[in-house]
Parts: sequence; C-alpha cells; structure tokens
Amino acid sequence: MYHELQAKPSNVHWGYFDSSLSPAVVVNSGDIVAVEAVTHQAGDAPSLLMDDGIRELYDAIPQNDRFPGVHVMTGPIVVRGAKPGDVIEVRYLQMRPRLAFGTNVSANWGYLFKEFDEKEWVTVFSLTEQYGYASAIYSYEYPGSYDKPGRLVFDDVIEKRNVLSGFRIPTSAHIGTAGVAMPDSGRVSTIPPGHHGGNIDNWRIGAGATMFYPVLVDGALFSIGDPHLSQGDGELNGTAIEASLNVVLQIFLHKQVSIPNPILETADSWYLHGFGNTLDEAMYDASRSMLTYLVSAHKLTREDAYVLMSVAGNFGVTQVVDRRQGVHVSIAKSVFP
Repeated sequence: MYHELQAKPSNVHWGYFDSSLSPAVVVNSGDIVAVEAVTHQAGDAPSLLMDDGIRELYDAIPQNDRFPGVHVMTGPIVVRGAKPGDVIEVRYLQMRPRLAFGTNVSANWGYLFKEFDEKEWVTVFSLTEQYGYASAIYSYEYPGSYDKPGRLVFDDVIEKRNVLSGFRIPTSAHIGTAGVAMPDSGRVSTIPPGHHGGNIDNWRIGAGATMFYPVLVDGALFSIGDPHLSQGDGELNGTAIEASLNVVLQIFLHKQVSIPNPILETADSWYLHGFGNTLDEAMYDASRSMLTYLVSAHKLTREDAYVLMSVAGNFGVTQVVDRRQGVHVSIAKSVFP
C-alpha cells in the first residue's frame, strides 16, 4: 500500500522520541510512505524557508513543547507486527527539496566555536542548476544566542553580508535524524545518536540508500526529521545545509534479527555506526559494531573479521557536534565473496 504522511501538527513531535505517542500512520511490511520532513531551522530565513504548511507548524507548536531536543519529527510510523528483537529495513527511495533554499549555522555547539570569539552566524543558501548545487546568497550574525529551536528571524533585524562568492557546494539531500522509539519512559531527546538511530547525520543516508534499525518497542514507532541538502563528514561548525525535504520510503520488517547498531547499505558498501562521548569511544563502538556484524551476518570468525576490518575497512568521523560523537566504518561490497 501507498501512504501519505503530511507534516501537520497532529503528525509532528518536536524534539523527542516517545514510546507513548499515538501512530501517525500504521503500515504493513513492504508499504511505501511519502513523508514530509520539515527543518527546525526554517525560522532562520522565514521568507525563503517557509510556506503556509511550515508556518502552520511553527505557529501551532508552542515553544514550551519543543523539548528536550530540537528537531521537527514527522511520525511515528507504526509497523504492524514489529516486536522488540526485530529489525525494520527502511529503503529511502526519493528525496526532493520542498523549497529551493537552506541555511547553515555556525553555532555555539560547533567544534571551533571558541576560535571565533564565540560568535554565531547563519549562512543562507540557494539551490542552483536544477538543484545539483547550492550557493551562498548571504550571511548574518545571529541576534542573541542560537538556543531556541524555531525562532523566527526577520530581515529587518539582521545585516546581510555577501559570502563565498563563486563557490558551488554539490547537493546530497539526506535525512539527518531518523529512528525508532525507545522503551524509556517519557521524552527522549532527538539530539544525540544511539542504538535507536536518532541524529546520526551521515550524509550518505539519501535516495538509494537503505537503513536498518533495531525494533525496541512494539510497532517500532519510526519517525524522521532533520532534513539536509548537503553536509561534509564531521558537520564541523554545527549544522549541515538544513532544508525541508519530501521523502518517499519503503519499510520492510525482518523478524528475530539482531543488529549491533543502525546499519547503512549503499549501492557499493556496508556501513556500521558507533557513538560515544569522545571520538575514542565512538571509534571503539564502531569497531565493535562492525566486528559483531561480520561475525553474525557473514559467519566470519572474530579473528578473521578483525583482519578484514584492518585491511578493507574505512573509518571516518560522521559528526562531532551532536553531544554523542559519531564514527562510521565501511567495507565495500566488492570485498565479499
């Protein structure tokens, strides 16, 4: 079946995963869902990043209901028959920008914040050449502190500056935050990534990619948000180019399958993710996740898996700005028999 899931107040939760949420839609294994994913940074340039539907969300959800995280999440999608100990496979089939603009924030949580006299600024980008590239059109110093998700900043309170003239950034539309609900009681922040998924911020999670998430509660309660136009490994200054996307995905249920952490499959590689309070912890977690995956899914001995990871594995820093830092490790599919 085909479902449409609009980002309207009744289908959106701002800043959290919660196992007590009512389903926005219920699907069977194999169903296709068209989902509207809305950026929590549309207020950086309301005249460019908002249409009537997005503005309705911002007006309807009060500031005191946007916690403990920051991301606008559409869902949850309940997968019929999903139980703890299962896995959902999410095939991302299509991602298209809702509007032809996005913003990046050099934020107080950025890796080099103190190197810039603790100033914060927003850079606004326009999509060009049939959306294959993004180009900066102006930046401005953020008024006050960037600590209230969804604050509207209008042109009359900022001074625009021309920046990055002539530079073109290739676009790679992807989802920064997606995952399942956890059995913890109450709201769980969308900011840190973890075993459930969450704010992984791997720019490879775009159209054509497949993610595997462990089911932790009945129905899985899968939600997506934090859509991006482009991002480098590391997400160094705080954010990607953030912009709303229309996403088409397909969900499959796999019964009684155990995975160590969310798994990404691309056309040519397998990726395992690791998370930690430091990069050392994230590197260790990613290494152990890939080791477990190779032993369980490909029936290698631990010793052989360890060798393969060293000679064919590629480790990279996914992000350093989401409270828990992220490392990914990939092995090309061409390596396997």
